[in-house]
Amino acid sequence: MTPARKAPRIGIRAFAATWWGQTWVDALEASTLDAGRLSRGRTYARKGMVGPVTAAPGILRAEVEGSAPWPYDAEVRLRVLTDAQWDILLDAIAVQAGRTAALLDGEMPADLVDVARTAGVPLLPEPSELDPECSCPDWGYPCKHAATLCYATATHLDDDPFWLFALRGRSKDAVLAALRTRRQAHTGTASETGGAHRTPGMPARGAFASWNGMFTPPAPAAPEGAHDDIDTTPPPLTTTPPPGSSFTLDDLEALTRDTAQRARRLAAGHTATLICTPLEDAVRLAATDVSQGWLHNLALATGLPPLAFARLVRAMRHGGPAGVAAARAPFTPDPAAMAAARTALADPDHTDNTDGTLRLRAWRNRLTADDEGVQIRLGPDNRWHPYTREGRAAAAEWWPCAPATADPVAALLAARTNSITSAGSVMKQRQSG
Repeated sequence: MTPARKAPRIGIRAFAATWWGQTWVDALEASTLDAGRLSRGRTYARKGMVGPVTAAPGILRAEVEGSAPWPYDAEVRLRVLTDAQWDILLDAIAVQAGRTAALLDGEMPADLVDVARTAGVPLLPEPSELDPECSCPDWGYPCKHAATLCYATATHLDDDPFWLFALRGRSKDAVLAALRTRRQAHTGTASETGGAHRTPGMPARGAFASWNGMFTPPAPAAPEGAHDDIDTTPPPLTTTPPPGSSFTLDDLEALTRDTAQRARRLAAGHTATLICTPLEDAVRLAATDVSQGWLHNLALATGLPPLAFARLVRAMRHGGPAGVAAARAPFTPDPAAMAAARTALADPDHTDNTDGTLRLRAWRNRLTADDEGVQIRLGPDNRWHPYTREGRAAAAEWWPCAPATADPVAALLAARTNSITSAGSVMKQRQSG
């Protein structure tokens, strides 16, 4: 087992207790020259002005208190690993049992990080990878609230190095399951070549199915974010809520249906809803065709303006959780992905751009054709989310308008088609009026 390399606790740069936590802090502090905002971020973190930190593939989130009477929404994004990079990393862990043992013991093996880096797999972040965002008006990069989130994250990394794996795209359970698969494959090979005889097991799915016939394995789930057409309606409830309750029997039945649907999706391997923030869960519920009363109450509970909440609900329906992320905030994408999209969109055979009139403005993960009022956004799922500008003149805003797709050309076409359809509807309304 590789021993933990302790970081110094003396000086303004000391904030983590382990070498990998300190590497995270070093990446933050090397990404900016603004010592003042970093100092305030450290102070905020030490004062406990940051709320619970959630880690999802490619993103950290937390509410951070500031000078305003309400907290700010701070985020820090980190590029997820590709499947090929994950294979390299998992093979490097599996080749030495001590590395898995170290991780389970709360330690990050230094030799694992070195081997992965040599193979081109960045487990620990480089300074250029951390991409902060915040709802505050400060244009600092990072602002003090995003810096607070980064410093607070160092403590979580100290306690559980699997946080880094989650940020890079895979949960602790997913990593351990992949390591078990590799170990079983290795054991099977050894048995075939003369190893000790082992009693064959059976997949967990089959084991559940054979348990007195009481469990039916879930059918293949739809893509994350899509509507599940499988009937998961539970039996109707018969016990009414106590008099004076703020909820009705219909409310309880709706929540029970939602719970059943989520349970089925979790059993099929979709775990995104386990790490939803309250806002994301409210948007998810509102996107399931709830009643107007529910929709109003959900929007009210989030504190968002009704139109802003409605925009996120539409983003959820078109693109799932990744669509909501694309609607909430921009991020710095892989430059190669943006360059490939611009090359494809410049081809007149693909976009009907025979006269060269398609002018795209690129900013962060967004490509915008201002003169057409259309836009496509690259989401954290590597799909393109179509948008159109809706509303009157100066009050017009960007709204999700069609399902996300991996093809930027198809996304642009969908946005154009929706824009034309919307314009035709407005014209008919004016003529009929």
